[in-house]
This record gives sequence, C-alpha cells and structure tokens, in this order.
Amino acid sequence: MLNLFRKTGVRKAQGQRLYQVLVARAREPGFFREFEVPDTVDGRFDLVCLHGWLALGHLKGEEAQALTDAIFIGFDEAMREQGMGDMGLGRKMRQFADAWYGRLQVYDAAQDEDELAAALARNMYRARPDNAIRARTLADYAFAAREHLKYSGEGELDFGPMPALWNA
Repeated sequence: MLNLFRKTGVRKAQGQRLYQVLVARAREPGFFREFEVPDTVDGRFDLVCLHGWLALGHLKGEEAQALTDAIFIGFDEAMREQGMGDMGLGRKMRQFADAWYGRLQVYDAAQDEDELAAALARNMYRARPDNAIRARTLADYAFAAREHLKYSGEGELDFGPMPALWNA
C-alpha cells in the first residue's frame, strides 16, 4: 500500500518536471514578439496545446498521463489565480478540456505542414490572414520539433531550437 503512494508521488513529480519544461518553451518571448501570438490567456493556452501535442507524441504510458495531469492542474491553478471561484471553475475546466482535446485531434490529423499551418492559423491567430507566414513557420517548427523530440532521452523533452521568422 505504501508503495502505491510512493509511485504516485514519483509520477506526480515527473509530470510536474515535464510540465515546467513544456511551459518554459511555450512562454518563450519570441512566440509573442516575432510570431505575434497574442499574449493573452488564449494565446498562452494555444502555445501550451501545441507543445503539449508535441510532448505527448513523444511520451508514452504513465509519463504522458503524468504530463496531462500536470497540464490540467496548471490550468486549474491559473484560473484560481485569476480569481475564478469554485462555482464557475468546473464549467471553465470543461471548456479547457474540450478545447485541449479538440486541438490535439486536429493537430494529429494534420498530414503535413500545410494542414498544420491551417489549423494553427485558425486556433492561434483566429484565422487572421496577415499571420499566414507566421502560422506556416510555426508548423515547420512543430514538425522539426517532433523529429528533435525523437532524440530526447526517455522522460525528457527537448524541442530543439526556437523557430526563426525570416519573411514576416
């Protein structure tokens, strides 16, 4: 019985460590400056979704579940920090879950950079046409990061270099 609690604690710590790596990358200032991802709750959420999708494609089993748990704990804590009370929190968390899993499904369905760029343009930029180049560069980055993650050690997340925007 005590071993079960020990495993849970280790799994939780592992999820939290992976979450910190993921959030550190998602909050890189370049995404907000060069790529003009809105520095809002929605924009930050979309960057966490993109990097979560990448990470979950690399992680397996308990690691993936630990990271998913940590992400939703992070969403919950963020809402509480913004003053959301228990009464509205359940509804808001369901909205986050629907948006999270919807984005993961759409990103998984993308067969190439063009399809992913279209999804990123819809989600991250709310289909603003002036951000098509940015969305395409982020899609290229995502495919490169996916390849880079293959060489990360087990239980590690290395997304590779930050994307560079050349033609904006």
